[in-house]
Amino acid sequence: MTAPPDDCLARNDWICGDYLSTRRQILLDAVGQHVRLTVVSVALGLVIALPLALLARRRRWTIGPVLGITTVIYTIPSLAMFSLLLPVYGLSATLVVVGLALYSLTLLVRNILAGLDGVPAEAKEAARGMGYGPMRQLLTVELPLALPAAMAGLRIAMVSAVALTTVGAIVGYGGLGNLIYTGMNAFFKAQVLTASVLCVLIAVVFDVLLLGAERLLTPWRRAGRRPRAGRGRRLHAASGRRA
Repeated sequence: MTAPPDDCLARNDWICGDYLSTRRQILLDAVGQHVRLTVVSVALGLVIALPLALLARRRRWTIGPVLGITTVIYTIPSLAMFSLLLPVYGLSATLVVVGLALYSLTLLVRNILAGLDGVPAEAKEAARGMGYGPMRQLLTVELPLALPAAMAGLRIAMVSAVALTTVGAIVGYGGLGNLIYTGMNAFFKAQVLTASVLCVLIAVVFDVLLLGAERLLTPWRRAGRRPRAGRGRRLHAASGRRA
């Protein structure tokens, strides 16, 4: 009976330290591509989602079409989405970025709109009483108060994008998905497990970073105060001083 080889790579173990040491640069390159694709796609989605949410809030009749279209886009299977975009962008990283950005729209638009709709009327009335114009009111009152709901949507969109980026392996731009895809074809256990675990870690890191950013941007929540009532009281007080 032949003794098993001492090399975990030769044994094709699921957990193998030699794989990490011998493929370190390959893993770093894959992680870097995965992070870039995720961040750029969600950032592009946010750039598109914010104007759509503001439009839907200003012209209420557009809420149905905007939410309906973004929801339909979200239901398109990823392989079909990439196939539809292929004639326009070809086999490129842009294909993956645009596809992921479109997927993020429904999560971002819904949460931004929900946050804006949740701004208390008294805060907006106090801002108008202080002479705030529509743009200043939006930037200094409504968007800050809508931030928690918007950040919740952004966190979900980011974690979803981390997972969906792996599908980009079908066009050669899937970050860690490339390693998972080739590892499954070759039944390379260590590569499949390592790349999968790294995907989970990236998602967790992004979620923690965004949660931390939310806490920094909403200090009233850290202090345990109610942001709506607190902000409204400050605006009313300032309005009264002006009067």
